[in-house]
Amino acid sequence: MVKYKEKSASETEERILEAAKHEFMRFGIEGTSIQQIADAACINKSLVHYYFRTKEKLFKRIFIEAFSSFISHVEDIINRDISFQKKIEQIIESYIDLLKNNSYLPGFIIHEVNRNPDRLFELIQNANIKPQKIINQISIEIEKGKIRKVDPRHFFINVLALCIFPFIARPLLQRIFFNNNEKNYMKFIDERKKEITEFIIQSIKS
Repeated sequence: MVKYKEKSASETEERILEAAKHEFMRFGIEGTSIQQIADAACINKSLVHYYFRTKEKLFKRIFIEAFSSFISHVEDIINRDISFQKKIEQIIESYIDLLKNNSYLPGFIIHEVNRNPDRLFELIQNANIKPQKIINQISIEIEKGKIRKVDPRHFFINVLALCIFPFIARPLLQRIFFNNNEKNYMKFIDERKKEITEFIIQSIKS
């Protein structure tokens, strides 16, 4: 009986998380209510409060889980005994996969940048996102003469912009270039991994 209850609780929590992701993606955190999440999860509103207390705590859990796993993977890539170019390739691939698997994130990030940048900054800090390790890698590569002298801020913003824009503009780009064919557009997104990597590497060659 205990094992059954534990499994049931875990399933309920996961159902709430999945419903919340869907609602946050459609309406943003401000436009989503606990009742909407409960209805989408087909459960009682009180259960959402029981598991997560507030909408903000629920979103914080979703956001931090998504980015924490990504950051952990990026740190693993940085510590690998591979070339800097290979690290760039693997980081870009991981970032695009993160956006593909968490399609609510790009819209949320843009929404929060305009509405509540302080909250977004706090979430990023809680997710332990720290660019210093990559900055150190860039400095080492510059000192070795393997890449040209580049401002790390430009490097980060270039990578972020090239990766995230096709997700933010997807409703329009998918219609303009792919006749609104989702399968073909997602294939294009996968092709972007190689295109962005080559573009970034070419831009920093010494």
